[in-house]
Amino acid sequence: MMSLASDVLAALKGRTLVTAESITGGGIGALLTSVPGASAVYKGGIISYCDEVKASALGVAPELLRSVGAVSAPVAESMARGAREVLRADVAVSVTGLAGPDGDSYGNPVGIVFIGYSDGSRTLAREHRFSGTRQQVRESTLRAALSLILEHNA
Repeated sequence: MMSLASDVLAALKGRTLVTAESITGGGIGALLTSVPGASAVYKGGIISYCDEVKASALGVAPELLRSVGAVSAPVAESMARGAREVLRADVAVSVTGLAGPDGDSYGNPVGIVFIGYSDGSRTLAREHRFSGTRQQVRESTLRAALSLILEHNA
């Protein structure tokens, strides 16, 4: 996955990237910063594991969190947009999902993940359904998040 992180940083040369992470707990940032020279592109990120941080640090509307839940496309989009705006970057990626052991009160199963992307001209979210252990779901999320950035910046 190190080569994928390198590819992302190379694709964004001359621009800046930030992250808003929930399910991965900072894993995207850790991968990116393991690449020499990452600081030329990667500014940092916000680990927003609970709804309170999603709202206070990223500007996700509390009403949105209550109505659709943190594990949803609208929240992933809001997290990405908020990270890009708050941290003043060109591109942001966000991840929110359930790695287990349980689903949530909104009926979402373990393995569902929403990845958000925002670059100023577009904001979107993709739904993924990953299987495996908690660690496998998190690793699949890391790979998919980096791939989404590449898809929009190749």
